[in-house]
Amino acid sequence: MSSRSHPAVHPLDIEISQLTEIAPPVAENNNNNGLPDDRVRMKDIQGMPGTPANLALRFCQFGFSAISVAVMAATSDFPSVTAFRYLVGALSLQCLWSLSLAFIDVYAFLGKRSLRNSRIVALFTIGDGITSTLTFAAACASAGITVLIGNDFNNCAQNHCTRFETSTAMAFVSWFAVSPSFFLNFWYLASG
Repeated sequence: MSSRSHPAVHPLDIEISQLTEIAPPVAENNNNNGLPDDRVRMKDIQGMPGTPANLALRFCQFGFSAISVAVMAATSDFPSVTAFRYLVGALSLQCLWSLSLAFIDVYAFLGKRSLRNSRIVALFTIGDGITSTLTFAAACASAGITVLIGNDFNNCAQNHCTRFETSTAMAFVSWFAVSPSFFLNFWYLASG
């Protein structure tokens, strides 16, 4: 004979009107300290998907990435350096990702739709994590090459150091704009 207990379900024969006596309705906020009830989820935190702040972040990400790619691609000798090609590739991906999510945010914002589904937020979080890592790595690699060309080789007369520095700076600014999106989405997933 086993000593484990077995669960059992026993139906109750009561009417709907008697349910309020068994389980009274939840009170509004009985703690009187002005804080919201613990079971209430926060709504419309600026920076979350579908909010105007997130839309602004997405446009900043797209804009700074596009400027970085355009400035780097305008130089004739960027393909000769692997780090610069990596920067153009990573920030092109960042442009596409940010613009796609900006369109989704516009749709959600104008259609008054909620993007608080955990699967959607998980997809956004993973995408932001990947693109922010690629953007940061590309910006760091390009910064290292730019310092090598400018300071160590003193070869800015033959190269486009100003354009390389501008493109790298825009890549870092783009990364700074991606980071809040990633951290807010990750926080939402962790708290939900």
